[in-house]
Amino acid sequence: MKQSLMEFAASHRDAVYLFLEKLFEGGRSVLLRSDVLAAFGAARLAYERAPLAGTPLEDLAKSCQEVLLRSPWALLSLREGIGRWRHVRLHRETLIPELIGTTEFLRFKEQLVLPAEEETFEPLELDLAPFERGFPRLKEARSIGQGVSFLNRKLASDLFREGGEGRERLHEFLGLHAIEGQTLLLTGLYPSVGGLQDALRAGMALLEPLDPATPWAVVADRLAAGGFAPGWGRDAGRALDTMSLLADLLEAPTPEALERFLARIPMISRVLVLSPHGYFGQDDVLGLPDTGGQVVYILDQVRALEREMRERLELQGVSVEPQIVIVTRLIPESRGTTCHQRLERVTGCRSTRILRVPFRRKGGEIIRPWISRFEVWPYLERFAVEAEHEAIAEMGGRPDLVIGNYSDGNLVATLIAQRLGVTLCTIAHALEKTKYLLSALHWKELEPRYHFSCQYTADLVAMNAADFVIASTYQEIAGTADSVGQYESYQTFTMPGLMRVRDGIDVFDPKFNVVSPGADAEVYFPYSETARRLSALVPRIEELVLAREPGPGASGSLEDPSKPIVFTMARLDRIKNLTGLVSWFGASDRLRGLANLVVVGGSVDPEGCGDREEREQCELLRELIIRHGLERQVRWLGMRIPKLVAGELYRWIADRRGVFVQPALFEAFGLTVIESMASGLPTFATCYGGPSEIIQPGRNGFLVDPGRGVEAADLIADFLERSAADPEVWLRVSKGALARVEERYTWSRYAERTMTLSRIYGFWKFVSQIDRQETVRYLEMLFRLQFRPLAAAIPEA
Repeated sequence: MKQSLMEFAASHRDAVYLFLEKLFEGGRSVLLRSDVLAAFGAARLAYERAPLAGTPLEDLAKSCQEVLLRSPWALLSLREGIGRWRHVRLHRETLIPELIGTTEFLRFKEQLVLPAEEETFEPLELDLAPFERGFPRLKEARSIGQGVSFLNRKLASDLFREGGEGRERLHEFLGLHAIEGQTLLLTGLYPSVGGLQDALRAGMALLEPLDPATPWAVVADRLAAGGFAPGWGRDAGRALDTMSLLADLLEAPTPEALERFLARIPMISRVLVLSPHGYFGQDDVLGLPDTGGQVVYILDQVRALEREMRERLELQGVSVEPQIVIVTRLIPESRGTTCHQRLERVTGCRSTRILRVPFRRKGGEIIRPWISRFEVWPYLERFAVEAEHEAIAEMGGRPDLVIGNYSDGNLVATLIAQRLGVTLCTIAHALEKTKYLLSALHWKELEPRYHFSCQYTADLVAMNAADFVIASTYQEIAGTADSVGQYESYQTFTMPGLMRVRDGIDVFDPKFNVVSPGADAEVYFPYSETARRLSALVPRIEELVLAREPGPGASGSLEDPSKPIVFTMARLDRIKNLTGLVSWFGASDRLRGLANLVVVGGSVDPEGCGDREEREQCELLRELIIRHGLERQVRWLGMRIPKLVAGELYRWIADRRGVFVQPALFEAFGLTVIESMASGLPTFATCYGGPSEIIQPGRNGFLVDPGRGVEAADLIADFLERSAADPEVWLRVSKGALARVEERYTWSRYAERTMTLSRIYGFWKFVSQIDRQETVRYLEMLFRLQFRPLAAAIPEA
């Protein structure tokens, strides 16, 4: 791009001048991609000499994600591809593009917000790239999110090449393997790999004549004499198959053979899950502050993981009961929930429980009320120490795998996993940095309310310390051709006066893996499966939605209850954009004529709201209903809907040929999208974030741009009109939604993949000694010298 742009700028100075003037025209110092494209569009219309379409100047505008302006300079941040950035500056008079470095771009950006009279020194500059130079990296953007496959291929080829020590390391790994003190696979090491191969041949010869259903116990003594311990299989057929896999792997190693063998090894029996913030419970918590999809995700996740772990251990003949402990915060003032109880069994599980540990002040006093997720930072280090001790006591030993959730849980998981030396998995759910535009640049103004200085530091520590990262979608990691991924946004940024991040994360790191969750199949199933449906709940649902007079916690009524329902359900916060949907509906006479609107979220009374943002959204939603005269066309349920009722509510709305709308400004994944589609309810979801990977527009749902409310309302109205004229229109999309969920989004598939990742990363961490100690030490300094003082400066609740 550089050479063609230089040539274009030399021969079309007036076009470059006009484009620059359009950028400066609004008087703003920071422009985003949409602003740049608008400026180029205006310049193109005004430029009469020649068309600008297809020129290097258009390429520049399209690749530009951000422009910094301070006359006479314009600095452009160009995203030439996923994870590939360059920075260019242009002078208003010389009009010659110059490449500049990342540090220079970030320094200029800092000067836009720092007071001119303030004496400033160079801030802390973070650059993790040098620590990772010797580590294998993906090269193709399309491979991002498939890290385990790449790592397996790369390291297997290195370890098992001629003269490599892969076979010896695998032998050593098997000889040391144990679960909960029980020796597995091999009773000890053989004199050599050849000795192991001889033993395998003898073991297979012993097993081959037997009935495949012969229990392991029948042949255990004879196999033990050859050096074999339990773990090969519960019966002769499974054990023979596992030994054959290992024999083939030692004879002719391939990455695929290695993955198949590792999938058999019983490596995980204890899992620790961290999710500190919000009201983490099983009943009557959804809709409370900071309590939504993440709680649903984790509860469904652990049920699936326990089933997968138990089945895998039983198949391999290991008599160990899998244990999962979810550690969250104990909240004495629990608002009628179970969040004040120390221990709670997870329904649908045998050995999974919620362990609650309190937040404490410096003197040890327990903090009683709920605390916003933005205010938890001063308590997390003390919480991590207590949580570690409590969890180990509860499980009877250290975990094999630690899984963090969201920024706070990921930080706590990092502290615990590093102290214990166990495999660490982190799951972001939603990174606030991309939800709050320019929040890093303006962090000082936002600090009293959000404390992003702590959160973004914690994110950098956790995502770089993780052995592997699970993302729900590709976009969460790497974005699209036109938008920056959530993780990618941490590659380069600045928080003026605090830190300058030159290279914070690399989306080509093989630690990133896309593993999409599903919906609880016991709760969210097709409306057409009438035998499974909870018909006893229908009168209650009809009372909630259709009663002429709204009950407690509800407002509005539906004058014409025969109309199909446009349904939405989410937390009442700005990002979820429920107020946006009410505004679209209210402004569209056509849509109002076709349907009613049902909103589930938040509280109908500002006094019942949990935090300031929810209160603001509540007041706005009330005002919109009055402004548009929607009192008899909108039923707003400001209450917590039990999970079983929610599942039947989706199906009841499907019975009435309604639709579900998820109007968020941005959605990292979209569990409610999966829930509605799994129920057979045609779904309209935001085009920003995960739903754009879930939904194939027109086939199994529709995507809407939350910034284009008129178009979104028209799209919903079009569908309802066509469905009324031809019922097959609604049915086609409904069936497409069900097929899509079954194909891609189930918890059983999620659990199997997560356990496979845990085994493979744990194995490679051992055999290749990938512990990234230099990176860990760097991150420890960042935590101790930056995060700790920042957290200590936050006023205690």
